[in-house]
Amino acid sequence: MNTSAKQPSCLIVGAGPGIGQALALAFSREGCSIGLCARGAGKLLAIQEDVRETGGRAEVFSADAGDEAALQTMLAQVTRALGAPEVLIYNAAAGGVGKPLALTRDQLLKDFQVNVGSALMLAQAVAPAMKANGRGTILFTGGGFAYEPSANYSSLSLGKAALRNLTFSLAQELGASGIHVGTVTVYGFIQPGTHFDPSHIAEAFVSLHRQPKGHFQIEHVYR
Repeated sequence: MNTSAKQPSCLIVGAGPGIGQALALAFSREGCSIGLCARGAGKLLAIQEDVRETGGRAEVFSADAGDEAALQTMLAQVTRALGAPEVLIYNAAAGGVGKPLALTRDQLLKDFQVNVGSALMLAQAVAPAMKANGRGTILFTGGGFAYEPSANYSSLSLGKAALRNLTFSLAQELGASGIHVGTVTVYGFIQPGTHFDPSHIAEAFVSLHRQPKGHFQIEHVYR
């Protein structure tokens, strides 16, 4: 029996230590049951336990963010266990060190699938239920590379720029249906104990989520 049937569910794709863990705790405090998804589910067990220790509910799911079929299977599992997500947070990213002239077409497309393609696919998958309910939140983890691309991180820079563009276009399409689409553009490097502590960044996501229809902010640039 699902004892959390009346709780809204929050699915975090690309969960893990850092921002993913902070998001899980923050949205659990908002009253959500949490779906944690990463390619390696083992690293999510500690986060699941952290959520449970604070009185929340978290379930672990496994899927590669670059594998559309695996994501579809995962989403079906989440829906059965927690209900259709009322909050989707896409926190997955790909792209190692590499300048444009060293970046192969195949690697670019592989990274782009993780950075943008799967974000779009999941948004398309959760939107119908959100539209039927007249509410929902879809949030993406953006990055300063969308504004200031780095030659050393050329693939990730392209991905973050495209993800920001996707956010704005989805917001235009879905906002009138009561669905808040937004991005937190993290303009710096994650450092615990500083302004860029994951817990502080997670609060920026929560702030967007809390905004009522008619006052939706599409982008929070976290500097």
